Amino acid sequence: MAKRLHFSLPFSSTARAESNGTGNSNSNPKSNPNVDSKGEVSDLKMQLRQLAGSRAPGTDDSKRELFKKVISYMTIGIDVSSVFSEMVMCSATSDIVLKKMCYLYVGNYARYNPDLSLLTINFLQRDCKDEDPMIRGLALRSLCTLRVANLVEYLVGPLGSGLKDGNSYVRMVAAVGVLKLYHISSSTCMDADFPVTLKHLMLNDPDAQVVANCLCALQEIWSLEATASEEASREREVLLSKPVIYYLLNRIKEFSEWAQCIVLELLSKYAPADSNEIFDIMNLLEDRLQHANGAVVLATVKVFLQLTLSMTDTHQQVYERIKAPLLTQVSSGSPEQSYAVISHLHLLVMRAPILFSTNYKHFYCQYNEPFYVKKLKLEMLTAVANESNTYEIVTELCEYAANVDIPMARESIRAVGKIALQQYDVNAIVDRLLQFLEMEKDYVTAETLVLVKDLLRKYPQWSHDCIAVVGNISSKNVQEPKAKAALIWMLGEYAQDMQDAPYVLESLAENWDDEHSAEVRLHLLTAVLKCFLRRPPETQKALGAALAAGLSDFHQDVHDRALFYYRLLQYKVSVAERVVNPPKQAVSVFADTQSSEIKDRIFDEFNSLAVVYQKPSYMFTDKEHRGPFAFSEELGNLSIGAESAENIVSAQRVEANDQDLLLSTSEKEESRGPSNNGSAYSAPSYDSSAPLVDSHAQSELVSLDQTLPQAPQASSAFDDLLGLGFAVTPTPAASPPPLRLNAKAVLDPNTFQQKWRQLPVSVSQEGSITPQGVAALTTPQALLRHMQGHFIHCIASGGQAPNFKFFFFAQKAEESSTFLVECIINSSSCKVQIKIKADDQGTSHAFVALFQSALSSFGMS
Repeated sequence: MAKRLHFSLPFSSTARAESNGTGNSNSNPKSNPNVDSKGEVSDLKMQLRQLAGSRAPGTDDSKRELFKKVISYMTIGIDVSSVFSEMVMCSATSDIVLKKMCYLYVGNYARYNPDLSLLTINFLQRDCKDEDPMIRGLALRSLCTLRVANLVEYLVGPLGSGLKDGNSYVRMVAAVGVLKLYHISSSTCMDADFPVTLKHLMLNDPDAQVVANCLCALQEIWSLEATASEEASREREVLLSKPVIYYLLNRIKEFSEWAQCIVLELLSKYAPADSNEIFDIMNLLEDRLQHANGAVVLATVKVFLQLTLSMTDTHQQVYERIKAPLLTQVSSGSPEQSYAVISHLHLLVMRAPILFSTNYKHFYCQYNEPFYVKKLKLEMLTAVANESNTYEIVTELCEYAANVDIPMARESIRAVGKIALQQYDVNAIVDRLLQFLEMEKDYVTAETLVLVKDLLRKYPQWSHDCIAVVGNISSKNVQEPKAKAALIWMLGEYAQDMQDAPYVLESLAENWDDEHSAEVRLHLLTAVLKCFLRRPPETQKALGAALAAGLSDFHQDVHDRALFYYRLLQYKVSVAERVVNPPKQAVSVFADTQSSEIKDRIFDEFNSLAVVYQKPSYMFTDKEHRGPFAFSEELGNLSIGAESAENIVSAQRVEANDQDLLLSTSEKEESRGPSNNGSAYSAPSYDSSAPLVDSHAQSELVSLDQTLPQAPQASSAFDDLLGLGFAVTPTPAASPPPLRLNAKAVLDPNTFQQKWRQLPVSVSQEGSITPQGVAALTTPQALLRHMQGHFIHCIASGGQAPNFKFFFFAQKAEESSTFLVECIINSSSCKVQIKIKADDQGTSHAFVALFQSALSSFGMS
């Protein structure tokens, strides 16, 4: 087989990737201040033309320098398509380096300019008959890479000759070329009987790489053809027949590492006739477990596991056999390889927990490992923990908790908590967790509080020890929402054991507006009510303040919960106690995020990305499982233009779900004023200036069995008792303060992008869209016109059903303060995710109410 020649060019890795047939340079011209592109390209064109027919000594060296310049310009985005004919004329040379550069150039521009590709056919076909097999192979590869449908007739002859070529490199290129031809024109490929030729080559060619390429091409072709042809379906089954499998197995040591993985993947789908055949295959592949390449080892492990699924005892023995090779791969490979192998080990531990219980030290973290490897190792330590090794593992994890690497410290604390929830040596672990609270580090305290909450739900008997330590923590020192929510939960759940609980909750209720997390506000409402039911006189003031603030809260869930508690208390306190604080049993098992069915699907896809992502492949490939977009905070990936017309910025394109949706807001409607966000609830209005009741009135609510008056005439007595100051007749909830928007707001897309990156998120919440709005969303332009009628303008949009994404902006009428909106709409669930950024943070809630009001009226008229 002829050796490949390698050469180095002074241009970027993108161009080098193209020279190997794997890259894709951008042929669109871009302005470059350092290069006078037109003058340079003209000079190159002139010099290439002078050298085209020259036979003088040193001509090839001069061509090399010029070709390097052309390729480098092409790589940085300068349009050099004008020298196409000169490059083709200069390709008449035996210098293989020049040939490679010429093929790279031709392959880049021919695919975007089908007319130019006609100029390449003659010289590529001529090179396909060159005496040098390397040039024949390169020319054939370039010819197949043109991917121009109307030129497929020129591919059939060279491909047929290539498949019969005496050189293995040419046959190898031709085998892949058949697959490229199939994707350009499947009918042409099938009519030429190329699959039959590939099958013959696969079973008879002496070169193992040719066999591997033929196998890879046939697998893809027959899989695609099987849906429409029974013959193709039969041919696909032939690939899994015993003669073919044994033929490939007997030659497996000849194959490259990549080819071995292809063969082993095919073998994992093979169904042996009996156990003797299974053992024969496993004995044949035994040495593959010792291979230096991790991909080969994992592919072999998959074969062993799949073949023995129906043999329980043998399957367990396989676990023991594969343990040592996999642990070797963890310690000897790169961090990326270690991560992939540990992901597979984690999957195996889920199926056989005892498997690595004695080898847990292999998963101790090294100081120089990247965080993603350390995090996965912590998951493994959690998974392999049992009665015999818990003490050592927890001791190691506690060392990590004092790590200067904050994410590592957080993950180690979570790992300790997970082990505790598995009922291994709970006494010692709880003591360790409580010691974390004494470290006086904010992030350690935050993570520990969340874990203590879960521990108390499962082990209520530890409440006395835990509350004694938690009670010394000031709520002012806890800023993270989840940690503060956990602390508030404990204040409400164990109010009778925490002397200052009512007063801490009262302080939090009085500073309601300073708490931006809806999760914390929801927990605060529940905790205050629980505390009130246990210690009414001390908590009456806090309950009144929390209910009043909750009823005027802009977050729908918070408002609804406050209204529910208000009406529940108004109806009967004893009922409220049974609803809010019923007798509870300790949690036995926390819900697993993955079902056993999903875990089995992941195991079936062993040695694939499904294991690394811990999700089966259909969740990525099937559109119905993709779910809402996971858009990033940055707008760097958005293509936002700077066009504007009549003070309206047109919506530009957003890449999403492999399909572009170009929406336009160029059409203009008459401006309409924003609609009011009327409330459907009959909630009491809140007057913060209303005086609280005196201490004599507080004592009247000590009895929890007291039935509160239900008549509307008596509701004011209940309101006054809590210090709410509500009117006798309930009135609609207070509407947000009026906010007027500028009807002719204009914002440059670059300014929008810069502001979006710099401003913090002021409001992030979930809403809904009406079914009528979803129906109207089939024409997304209608939504853009509708929001524009409310003086809210769209600057970028994209997506496809059921997920749509829009970026809006608006400006205050009185000043130049700007609101930026990210709105993600899921039409299947009628859910809307809204994220607001604003120059004036104080009016963000008023604007989001106006935005939701405008969105809720979409499609109603």
